[in-house]
Amino acid sequence: MDTARLDDRLSRRQPLVLGLFRIVLGLLFASEGAATLFGVLGREASPAGDWPFWYAGVIELVCGALVLLGVVTRGAAFLSSGAMAFAYFTEHQKDGLFPLQNGGLSPALFCWGFLLLVFSGPGALSLPALLRRDEVLRSSSSSL
Repeated sequence: MDTARLDDRLSRRQPLVLGLFRIVLGLLFASEGAATLFGVLGREASPAGDWPFWYAGVIELVCGALVLLGVVTRGAAFLSSGAMAFAYFTEHQKDGLFPLQNGGLSPALFCWGFLLLVFSGPGALSLPALLRRDEVLRSSSSSL
């Protein structure tokens, strides 16, 4: 198979796959926050105001929902990436250098996944893009 044709086919689908990546990452992050704040999904709730866990839960829930919807994606992803870097270096790295040694695999992956979204943006399927598309469709049908 011609690699140029394959690259072209994959490149055309990049916004859609990036949007799906954003949705899954946001959903996973928001579920971490919900588990921390409300004691769901097999986790005990962190007491309100408990540093740093309760505050991390708020960031995870709010920013995860924003990323999931594709609303202010870059800002929410930047805050999320920083929060996960903070979690990794303050809570995990003291137990070893590598994430497999110190239990910090999730914060490391979240940190780098969100950093990717800071630079790439929301991709397809974001709520603002879907609302704009709906507006364009309504305005074009009303002008007919």
